[in-house]
Amino acid sequence: MLESPSHSDDDLLRLLSRGDEAAFLAFYRRHQGPVFRFALQMSGKVEVAEEVTQDVFMAVMRATKYDASRGSVASYLYGVARNIVLRHLEKEKPYVALSIDASGQDLPLASSSDLVGELTRNERIEKLRRAVLALPPQYREVVVLCDLHEMDYADAAAALRCAIGTIRSRLHRARALLMEKMRAGERCTV
Repeated sequence: MLESPSHSDDDLLRLLSRGDEAAFLAFYRRHQGPVFRFALQMSGKVEVAEEVTQDVFMAVMRATKYDASRGSVASYLYGVARNIVLRHLEKEKPYVALSIDASGQDLPLASSSDLVGELTRNERIEKLRRAVLALPPQYREVVVLCDLHEMDYADAAAALRCAIGTIRSRLHRARALLMEKMRAGERCTV
């Protein structure tokens, strides 16, 4: 019953704040994937992404502090996830899991028909993933939210609790840094 798309996030949050287990499950199923991918793209570690995802939804269960006037539910969840990821990043140095793609799955083996092309593509993707992970957190989070999760500037600003202009300037700087890192990587391999 609660699994239907007809129940809004606001309805589900209201029900789960009253302890409705089915509402929590529906809310979790709806938002778990994007929260996990954000945490994975920010940390580079499946284990951290799993822990962050669990912590985000535990926080939602404990005390729903969502205020619709401040932004979307996605912005709220990304904001909670951001805070938890940043705490993890402070504790340990980020690294890139070489055998895992952005969804947390093992990378498939390349087909033999275009093995060189597939290897080159995978190598470029890996370089980009490393470059994103090497960005300072304030730049990494805007790239992950706006470019990888296709969040609009207003929602990203709500998630990060800053002005839209700050999102724009950080994204501009982050993209410039990424281009610089990618070009530097290409010069090193030539």
